Amino acid sequence: MDDPQDFPAEAIQTAIQRLKRADMSGLETLVECYQAKAVRIAFLITQDEPAAEDVVQDTFIRITQRIRYFDDTRPFEPYLMHSVVNAALNTARQANKSGPLTDDPSEVEAILSRAASPEAQVEAGQLTQEVLAALSKLSPRQRAVIVQRYYLEMSEKEMADALQSAPGTVKWLLNAARTRLRDLLRSERSAK
Repeated sequence: MDDPQDFPAEAIQTAIQRLKRADMSGLETLVECYQAKAVRIAFLITQDEPAAEDVVQDTFIRITQRIRYFDDTRPFEPYLMHSVVNAALNTARQANKSGPLTDDPSEVEAILSRAASPEAQVEAGQLTQEVLAALSKLSPRQRAVIVQRYYLEMSEKEMADALQSAPGTVKWLLNAARTRLRDLLRSERSAK
């Protein structure tokens, strides 16, 4: 099971309660439920698989250390994904990652097969590679808003809250990221 929808809400709540009692089996459940999605999200922002895995591991460690402050009445997944996006954004900024993904196409294909949504997997192939290559050319902050909007399906208000930015700033950033992505895809297609 690596789709959070496969886990009943009660199982997640029980895992959080166990973790709050220092029972690490709670963490195991949360990792099993959310790790794959969290790594996909972190990778899309960092463009570096080992860095994405480190981001997610560090995020789970921080959450474990601060779980007593987590409000049980709120859903866990948005809290986790918000933490992953912020950590990935910080990692990408530190690494100043805006270059190509990798020189090994088979590595990209392997990562892509794990990172793509079911709809994208159906259309995989060349289009998915073009989108990933174009996404890698965006700034880390632009990648973050694209990931939040289209992979995490966050509203602009949720994005503004998560990024601690004004809604107008988020709209501008999202529009700029979409425009840049569209231009990159068009130039890629016209070059062929």
